[in-house]
Amino acid sequence: MTARARVAAVDLGASSGRVMAFDIAPDRVNFTEAHRFPNRPVRLGGTLHWDVLALHRGVLDGLRAAGPRLDAVGVDSWAVDYGLLDATGALLGNPVHYRDARTDGAADAVHARVPAAELYGVTGLQVLPFNTVYQLAAAAGTPQLAAARQLLLVPDLLGHWLTGARVAEVTNASTTGLLDARTRTWSRELMARLDLDPDLFPPLVEAGTVVGGLLPHVLAETGLTGPVPVVAVGSHDTASAVVGVPAEGSRFAYVATGTWSLVGVELAGPVLTGAGRRANFSNELGVDGTVRYLRNVMGLWLLQECLREWGDPALGPLLAAAADEPALAAVVDAGDPAFIPPGDMPARLAAACARTGQPPPTTPAAVVRCVLDSLALAHRRAVREAADLSGRPVDVVHVVGGGARNALLCRLTADACGLPVVAGPVEAAACGNALVQARALGVVSGGLAELRALVRASTGLVRYEPGGGTGDWRAAEERLFPG
Repeated sequence: MTARARVAAVDLGASSGRVMAFDIAPDRVNFTEAHRFPNRPVRLGGTLHWDVLALHRGVLDGLRAAGPRLDAVGVDSWAVDYGLLDATGALLGNPVHYRDARTDGAADAVHARVPAAELYGVTGLQVLPFNTVYQLAAAAGTPQLAAARQLLLVPDLLGHWLTGARVAEVTNASTTGLLDARTRTWSRELMARLDLDPDLFPPLVEAGTVVGGLLPHVLAETGLTGPVPVVAVGSHDTASAVVGVPAEGSRFAYVATGTWSLVGVELAGPVLTGAGRRANFSNELGVDGTVRYLRNVMGLWLLQECLREWGDPALGPLLAAAADEPALAAVVDAGDPAFIPPGDMPARLAAACARTGQPPPTTPAAVVRCVLDSLALAHRRAVREAADLSGRPVDVVHVVGGGARNALLCRLTADACGLPVVAGPVEAAACGNALVQARALGVVSGGLAELRALVRASTGLVRYEPGGGTGDWRAAEERLFPG
């Protein structure tokens, strides 16, 4: 076993990217932020795009900052979005943003060919309007798709530019709506029924696979000394974040918080029941053959869009004021698709409250309290239903990602769930990314339990105990979801 290693975890979120430098020994992990850079979507010709070339530039700058010596690199990002390459390997335009309106009505077109229940029986994926399969339906007949010879999801695209390799890592591929959740392979039958060329989709690899080394021009541009292997990690950032959950045993739920809240449990196999489909739960694949049985809810996007509408005021004073607002005065369904597009979020929250007969919040502090109460309520419902639908008991909820910094959200989640909440690490995705690399290098060994023990030994955690009963939360849930 190698004594220690220094690896770079590239972790790309919807609003920013970061390259974290990890020094890993068998008994300890230390890390620093080498480079952080904005991820600013660009609207062009009425379509919202990701500026993927700027992201690539940020990755190269981050690798230079993390050097001059690295033993490995891994890349994770958000899910579902992709770039298309032509026959020469050139990128056919910047990837379209999942919040773009092009997928309006696309799910209906897909379900006309493959009924929703049948699709779920293969993929186990909840219906979200931006799933890759719906994006491809929206792109049908376009010159770009006609010219495409390869589809690479965002982390695989960036990995391709680093190594030249073209692969699809399974945790992110499982969010496309084209992967068989039981076999962890592409469903060629679904592709045929949807008139999708199976050659568009590259070979699948599992997390922990070394996919190649940094190309000579990448080494020259980053100042790194080769060879530097690139390891396929849990390339869906939530898959890496779940590796970084500092749980003991299996009786835990996780809330991976950021722009989205992904709430669920970890299982050994998928749950492809009609009840799970009706509850809109996803079976996303995880590291080491696991399944992330979860529901996507809107997450801190609701708060981020409010702050943007208000001119980006300081968050600390708003959270302090929100803590003094009446609890559960107004709540909204944090899974409502009406909240997906960018725009005037306070107005949409007020409209949602009005539709459900609740007095809309009228001050920024009241709006923030409405958002956080609504998120905690969504966490409560998803944790309970994940446990019920999967048969996996839950004794503790782990909140990881950016929301772990938000003490009010963590406390409200503990109160709503009636369970202790353990908050941290904030950089769970980068931690999980780096530990999978370290295991591939032979620096650490064992399964997820051993990797999580290393996270517990290396990061500070905060525990929140539930206060009082959950009766008020139950009443708020019944008010919002009668019957």
